[in-house]
Amino acid sequence: MYKRLLTIQDVSCVGQCSATVALPVISACGVECAVLPSAILSNHTGGFSGWTFRDLTDEMPKVEAEWRRQGIRFDAFYTGYVCQAQIAPIMSIMESSANPGAIRFVDPVLGDNGKLYAGFGADFPAQMARLCAGADYLMPNLTEAAFLLGRKPVLSGYDKAFVEELVAGLHALGAKNVVLTGVSFDHELLGVAVSDGATIAYDFNLRLARATGRSELPFRGDMFHGTGDLFASAFAGAAVRGLPAIEAAALAADVVCEAIRATDDGHWYGVAFERALPLLVSRLQTASRHAAT
Repeated sequence: MYKRLLTIQDVSCVGQCSATVALPVISACGVECAVLPSAILSNHTGGFSGWTFRDLTDEMPKVEAEWRRQGIRFDAFYTGYVCQAQIAPIMSIMESSANPGAIRFVDPVLGDNGKLYAGFGADFPAQMARLCAGADYLMPNLTEAAFLLGRKPVLSGYDKAFVEELVAGLHALGAKNVVLTGVSFDHELLGVAVSDGATIAYDFNLRLARATGRSELPFRGDMFHGTGDLFASAFAGAAVRGLPAIEAAALAADVVCEAIRATDDGHWYGVAFERALPLLVSRLQTASRHAAT
C-alpha cells in the first residue's frame, strides 16, 4: 500500500539537513513525503557566518484548518527541528489528520555533544517530552535522551546498564519504541540501541562489517552536519515500508556511512546523501523481495 508521511521540521535552503534531506530520502523509500516547514532558513546554523530565519508557527493552525476542510490525512508523521511554541499545534495536527493506525516518529532535536543547541532554553526539553510521549518511534542521541530525562549528559565511559536505564526512562515518558543513537562502548564501535520496551538490541556498523561484510564506519576525523537527519529520515522511510526496527536502524546507519564515504574533502556543511540513495533503494527492494517469498 502506498503510504503518505508528513514531516514537520525546518527548511534550511542550503546545508543538506532537515526537510531538504527528509523529502528526497523518504521519497526514495517509496513513501509519499509531505512537508510542513516549522521555519525557513537561508542555510543551517552550523559553520556558516550568518543566516536568515523566518518562524512559521503562525501558519500551522491555518494549514491544519485547510487540511481539515479538504479531508487530507497521513499514515505517518516525522518531526525534527521545531521550537517550543510549535509543540501544541503539532500535536493537534497529528490528532486531526491521522489515518487509523498512523505512526509517529519523533526525532527530539535538542542538542549534541552534551549541550543544548543555541536558542533552546533549559525548559525546552520538558516541553519536547510532551511530544515524545506519543511517539511510536523516539530517536534521540545520548545528549537528547539525558535532557529529556532531566539528567546530565554522559558521553563516554558508560556501560550497557547505563544505556538500558536511559532507554527505560524514555519508555516511561510514553515512547513505544526507542532508537537511541550515538551508542559506543569503546572508541572503535559506534551504533544504536533499539528497544520495544521488552527487549533491546544493538547494532554497531564496524563490528558487523567484520562478520557480515557491511561497510565499515569511515572514521575520518571530520564533523559532518545533517547525519542525524539522514539517519532519522532513512529509518522512518524504511519502517513505514515495513522493516522491523532493528533492520531499519541498520539500514539507516549504513546509508549514513555510505554518504560520509561519498562526501568529497572540503564539503564541510553536509554529507553527499544523494550518492547513498542507490544503496537505500537497492536494500529496500531486496527486503521487499524477501518479504514476498
